[in-house]
Order: sequence, then structure tokens, then C-alpha cells
Amino acid sequence: MPSRIALPNAQAVLGTATIAFAIAFNVPYAILSTIFDYPAVLRRPAGEVLTLFNAGGAPLILTWHAFALAAFLFVPLAIVLSLRADRIMKHPALATGAAIAGSLAGLAQAIGLWRWVFVVPTLAKAHVDPAAPEAVRSAAENTFNLINLYGGVAIGEHIGQLLTALFVLLLSIVLLHEKHRAAALIGFVTAAAIALGTGEGLAMALGQSGEIFSLFTIAGFLLLTVWLIALGITYLRPAAR
Repeated sequence: MPSRIALPNAQAVLGTATIAFAIAFNVPYAILSTIFDYPAVLRRPAGEVLTLFNAGGAPLILTWHAFALAAFLFVPLAIVLSLRADRIMKHPALATGAAIAGSLAGLAQAIGLWRWVFVVPTLAKAHVDPAAPEAVRSAAENTFNLINLYGGVAIGEHIGQLLTALFVLLLSIVLLHEKHRAAALIGFVTAAAIALGTGEGLAMALGQSGEIFSLFTIAGFLLLTVWLIALGITYLRPAAR
């Protein structure tokens, strides 16, 4: 008789995938911080950013593309994490709300990040073209500022971060009901930090410095990594038992 092949437990696969995603999401971010001085570069004048971006060439564009894809992959991950059968039965409103918030968060942040792949390269080439008149360079800088404020700050950061915070908050409430208190506590702190980070865009709109809020954003997404790992572990434990 042929021996049966043991299939991996679905919960163990999801737990492992969640932990892997938490780690992998930070790879393009780390590369961008090394080769593009991200996110500090966003506070430089538009002309400097466009010149630096053009110098990065194809590797920089592909890194931004990988970063946007990672954000987009958050859409199915959030849905699967939220809509587990037992969670739908016991906490339908929280589970459904978390799935909607998480999927929209991933979509909003991906849209914001993809501006670096499909819009900024053209602006950068126009800006560094030695034959381009000053009016063209000025228009490229102004367009970059507008795209950065709307696609980056408004959509990617403000809407995306608020939805991410809501996703983490709702799912952490579910985790608390499930007696995963450590993961829930990390989630509550994570949601608060990410939500506070959205104050940077509002401060900029009011003509104020929002650097203090950027620290909350950085801390919030570092905590998001820790929270996703903790969440993945909650899936692995039942399989271990």
C-alpha cells in the first residue's frame, strides 16, 4: 500500500506565511533607507529628490516596485487572517471589519508607493535633462510636490495608515477575546502609534513641522512587524499542540 503524504496544517502554513511576510516587508524598506536615504529624503527639496532618484536607475525603481507589491500582498493576508471560520462565527462584526480595513489599507499604501514606479521616473528624467529649459524643471518639481502630497501623504500615508491602525485594532480585540493577551497588547500599542503618525500630514497641511509624528510612524511599523510575528505564533501554537 502506498504511504500517505502528510499535508501541512493550514493554520501552521498561515502562521509561517504571516511571520515570513512580517520579515520580508522590511527588506525593500531597508534597501531604500540604504540607497535612497528613505524616509528622510522626503524632507529634501524636490529638485534634490528627483536628481537622487534618477541616479538610482533601474535598481531603485525595482526596489520601489517590490515595496509596493509587499503592501499589495497585505490585502489577501488581512482577509485570510481576519475571516477565519471560528472568528466569523464568534465575532462577525469585528472579523468582517478587520478584513475590510486591512484590505483597503494594503490597497491604499500600494497606490501611494507605486507613484515612485510609474510617475516619478518621468519627472526625474525631465528634471535632469540638460537640454530642458528652466520652466520644464520647475514644472517637474511642482508636479512631484503635488503627486507626493496627494498620492503619498493623503492616500498612502494618511488613509493607508489610518486603515492599517483600524485593522490592527479590530483584530487585536478579537485576539483579546481569544485569550491571546500578549499579541493583543502589542496590537493596541501598534494601532495607537500608527494612528498618531498620521498627524505628520495634517501638521504639514497646517504649515507646521510634523517630524515628531514621523517618529510615531516609524515606531508603529516596527511594532507592526512584531505584532505580525506574534500573530503568526498564535496560529502555530494550535498546530504544535
